[in-house]
Amino acid sequence: MRAIVQRVDEASVSVDGEVVGAIGAGLLVYVGVGRNDDTADVAYLADKIANLRIFNDDQGKMNLSVADIGGGVLVISAFALQADARKGRRPSFDPAAGPEMAESFYNQLCMELEHAGLQVARGVFRAHMHVHCLNDGPVSILLDSERTF
Repeated sequence: MRAIVQRVDEASVSVDGEVVGAIGAGLLVYVGVGRNDDTADVAYLADKIANLRIFNDDQGKMNLSVADIGGGVLVISAFALQADARKGRRPSFDPAAGPEMAESFYNQLCMELEHAGLQVARGVFRAHMHVHCLNDGPVSILLDSERTF
């Protein structure tokens, strides 16, 4: 599983002009499920997201997690994170999981974040979404459960 985690002052997602998920300060997380992923990948990513210390403490150092600041998490499914663009000009999406598996793992990730005590907002799986965010920093972190980066 791969994720882009962005520290935001606010974020929202709309489908057909209607806001379906929104948070104030917290994390905007784009998630891409790979076809070789399993529940251990979900657990790894949930733990990383919940405990990633990328919010500033009183001294201005990144020492606080989203839970520490009482922030929310907006999770967006983004299969394109699994794209392989190393060859040619059109990315290959072969590494991405099929829709059934991806939706299951996406929902598991959201549930694990909720079980960690976080306020979780979601996009709509497989929908065309418009995502709005006010990135804070900007701080954007790449995560990969296979630890390739």
